[in-house]
Amino acid sequence: MSDSHTKAKVGVFDSGIGGLSVANAIRQALPELEVVYVNDATHVPYGTKSPEELFGFVLPILQKLVDDGCKTIVVACNTVSTTIIDELRRAISVPLIAMEPMVKPAAEQTKSNTIAVCATPTTLASKRYAWLKETYAQDVKTLEPDCTEWSTMIESNQVNHKRIEQQIHDVCEAGADVIVLGCTHYHWIEQEIRETAKGKALVLQPEQPVITQLRRVLEQLS
Repeated sequence: MSDSHTKAKVGVFDSGIGGLSVANAIRQALPELEVVYVNDATHVPYGTKSPEELFGFVLPILQKLVDDGCKTIVVACNTVSTTIIDELRRAISVPLIAMEPMVKPAAEQTKSNTIAVCATPTTLASKRYAWLKETYAQDVKTLEPDCTEWSTMIESNQVNHKRIEQQIHDVCEAGADVIVLGCTHYHWIEQEIRETAKGKALVLQPEQPVITQLRRVLEQLS
């Protein structure tokens, strides 16, 4: 760690443990960075909170990352990214890299013209998500399984595997050939979802696109 003071510092924020998978992916892809990961264990899960509540929770956490020297912050929370990212960008002085459901690539890659988006109730109710669907998936059937309890199950390490497998099985049976993981918590059960959907549906999550965007932002800053 002797050279840590010379490393560019980036923040990764999520409501709970979900974003840790994103932080680990960034560390692996960009070992030259110092990655500072923070979450909001006090208020997790975010998926049922109002945008006003979320803003009050998130702003001080991001501001502390800026105060601690982070050049940019990855907001590894789809719920925050789809509801209050514009307000946060106005309030925070460094670039914020958002994570949101991969509706566009899913709509581009579906052959059955049916996709499934696994996300929190707040994400699914957001204007940004509605815009993503309207812009990129207008002619595509979008299934939205009830994932209300997924984040809590993952956060508490009490995952109802049978229920999740049944939900994934159901969307595949309904014709979905692309499944979007629209919450970073779900990355922790990604392998299980892939196994259930194997041979039936492609599973998308945004870690690699976010790493590409992070590289771009850091180049612009240097």
